[in-house]
Amino acid sequence: MQIELIDTFLDLIETRSFNRTAERLGVTQSTVSARLVALEEALGARLFIRSRAGTQLSTDGLRFEAHARLIRQDWTRARRAVGEKGTAALSLRLGIQNDLSAAYLGDLIADFRKLLPDTAFYVEPDYSTQMCSDLIAGASDFAVMFTPKPHPDLHFTSVGEIPYRLIATAAQAMAQVVPETYVLANFSPAFEAAHRQLLPGLSVAPLSVGQSTAVSGLLRALGGAGYVMEATARAMVTEGRFAFVTDAPIIRQPVYAAMHLRDRTSSLHRQLVRTVRRRFEGGEPVA
Repeated sequence: MQIELIDTFLDLIETRSFNRTAERLGVTQSTVSARLVALEEALGARLFIRSRAGTQLSTDGLRFEAHARLIRQDWTRARRAVGEKGTAALSLRLGIQNDLSAAYLGDLIADFRKLLPDTAFYVEPDYSTQMCSDLIAGASDFAVMFTPKPHPDLHFTSVGEIPYRLIATAAQAMAQVVPETYVLANFSPAFEAAHRQLLPGLSVAPLSVGQSTAVSGLLRALGGAGYVMEATARAMVTEGRFAFVTDAPIIRQPVYAAMHLRDRTSSLHRQLVRTVRRRFEGGEPVA
């Protein structure tokens, strides 16, 4: 199985450039050309048309694209199946947004184990972009994330939202919060856009981080103000050092379940979505 021929074809669809694909795959341009020729000979069809305007898919290339994506995913899943050890009847590889891991991962896995008692789980906390890539390639089966990445091979469904609250060590009203002591949270493009719209004056703070646990850690070490997950905010306020900024807006981060398009109608994935939705719509995370 020369899966590198499929990988090269799919990368060319994204770059439309033999030079760029060669750079991304770490090979020479002549290798890219040779792989494409080999694939075209095996299929008996021309897949790309090269012209001054660039590299474009031919009609046959358009027809083959969906099959190529399935071939790549099936190959990855097949390699995983062969390499998996243990006695579990089923094995699932799951991704979860880094910022959700500490508060939700334990409860979610407990829910999944009740749902699928004979299943082995491998969980990888990560960022949305990488989780989308893993789902496309077949390296992951299901993910919970903040930022859907539109792609013809992916399916996303909303499962709820996470509220973030502003807390501070020396401010109880927005008028007292200043950029110099503000820890700017940058959890996702959606959060960043909402924050910029609601609090434009604080979007130029000199310190910015991308995880709720990092924000809370910096606040504990340095003091100041910042947005953290609501459950974390309540716990930190209970400690006595922090207080809610009472007139600050609550920023809500949407959460999505993600899977390969071919899995969107499977009974298993529907059960996973329902389980995740119950947890984010009605469950209470740990602090």
